[in-house]
Amino acid sequence: MCSIDYYIAGLKRIKSLYAGWDSINHDWTMTEILRKLVININWKRDGKLLYKSAGFAGFIGVLTAVKPGKFTISINERFSKNGGFIGILEWILKIEQAKWVTWLTREVMENADHFQEAVFSLSVVHLMAPVYFIVSGSETGEGAVITRSREEALDVRNLDKNKADLWYLLQTNYDPWETPSPLDDRRTPGKQCMDKLGKENVSFDGLYAVLSSKPVLNKMTVFTSLMQATSGALDTQIQKCNNPCWPI
Repeated sequence: MCSIDYYIAGLKRIKSLYAGWDSINHDWTMTEILRKLVININWKRDGKLLYKSAGFAGFIGVLTAVKPGKFTISINERFSKNGGFIGILEWILKIEQAKWVTWLTREVMENADHFQEAVFSLSVVHLMAPVYFIVSGSETGEGAVITRSREEALDVRNLDKNKADLWYLLQTNYDPWETPSPLDDRRTPGKQCMDKLGKENVSFDGLYAVLSSKPVLNKMTVFTSLMQATSGALDTQIQKCNNPCWPI
């Protein structure tokens, strides 16, 4: 997942104990099912477009969305010992009052009016699961990755045009201060592709090429969404990684 001035580009993949590896077709059963459910949605209020999202038919939360002229949000799963199973259990037992991650995203898309308001709202609300929020605005320099525990924001990285390595922000499923597993290192090749692309070549086509490169693209990838806050553009493409392709 990348945040750049005006743009967010990201992949949605399924990581689950129940994904179900098909040893005959060399694919994940759940991923194949979800590909058939991918949709773009126009959310309206009083007959007027409020925002657009990409997700799955029948799912009422928001994973990836753009509010035209305002901001974009996408989420990445974050793994933690104090994770979602504990959050759900506490929610069921009414020990904690916390929000579902994708419901908070929906509320922010509906109610926030600008980038700074979205970042603040995503940083302070108690959540049921840890997560990474990737946010991009409609003004130069408006881009952030929020690393969340269930209770608070642990880190907020922002674009910085004065630093050569911060003209974009790239987030996978590992904390930025931790080294990714060698079996699942999409950060290193992702950064190599972004550096090769260069700031002057950023476009939907360029970002799609980055996200379609292996192992950034793998067998768990369901779809790619490209968004631009300024224009409100949302382009979603179902992805399938042909062999040879890394399973995770």
